[in-house]
Amino acid sequence: MTIQETAALLQTMDRVLLLTHVRPDGDTIGSAAALCRALRDLGKTAYLLPNPGITETYACYAAPYCAEEGFEPDFVVSVDIAALGLLPENAKKYASAIDLAIDHHPSNEGFAKESCVLAEMAACGEIIYEIVGLLTPMTAEIALPLYVAVSTDTGCFVYANTTAHTHQVAAALIDTGIAVAGVNKALFRTKSRTRLAMEAWMAEWAEYYDNDRVVIMQIPLSLCLDYKATEADVEELSSLAALVAGTDCGVTLRELEPGKVKISLRTGPRVNATEVCALLGGGGHAAAAGATLSGTLAEAKQAVLQAIDMVVGE
Repeated sequence: MTIQETAALLQTMDRVLLLTHVRPDGDTIGSAAALCRALRDLGKTAYLLPNPGITETYACYAAPYCAEEGFEPDFVVSVDIAALGLLPENAKKYASAIDLAIDHHPSNEGFAKESCVLAEMAACGEIIYEIVGLLTPMTAEIALPLYVAVSTDTGCFVYANTTAHTHQVAAALIDTGIAVAGVNKALFRTKSRTRLAMEAWMAEWAEYYDNDRVVIMQIPLSLCLDYKATEADVEELSSLAALVAGTDCGVTLRELEPGKVKISLRTGPRVNATEVCALLGGGGHAAAAGATLSGTLAEAKQAVLQAIDMVVGE
């Protein structure tokens, strides 16, 4: 569906429940919160399904819109979700009842009755911005979570997915009067002592492959337990490996539980992250993708190295 068709469809909906993905980030939460606010401004009843994995970093943006206990929706909309496997546990009962999916991942599985998938957008927040523009005036209440969505999925506008359109959207959001200095400090220039200690450990034990172009960092479950790390401490650690000079493929392996490992890739043009993660049952974007594997950290490391080798073909 086009943005115009999606906006028209949303105008016909009422009693809407918005779904966000497991281990929610700023894009899924910010986009859902902004769309919820816009729908309410239209006089609609709309809520976010509470996400059990949300951290304190993003909880404040979702809190005003969380569904009341017992709310029964007439329509279900997923936001920034590429696959049904990314639904939180409490959202799985809606898997076959999603009326509309709004997403920017090229790996979107097309699970909804209708889909608005625009892979050229750097963040789902950019799509929501365009949709909201056809529904209701852009207020500060809508603009703030949208800014969170767009800024976080572009690494504060420095990732390769950032476009002129991204900056134009950010400028328009700032023009509503939102105060972005505090948001930027909290999201991009503040780290807990635990987070800093974990980064130091990961850097010390990093492993290098393919003439040092591929770097692998690990987050064992024991590391999180030893440092008493919260989910807020761990989020965004997946981008650390890609910061190493001279590498163009940063891999982070996070042990979620014994026998379950989350793989995150951040890559340059040489390595297509989506193609690598597709071989592992995951997906994402050309420069940022992920997958979840069963097995040990060592097994996950071998699997991702083999997948990279297959995609690069060197």
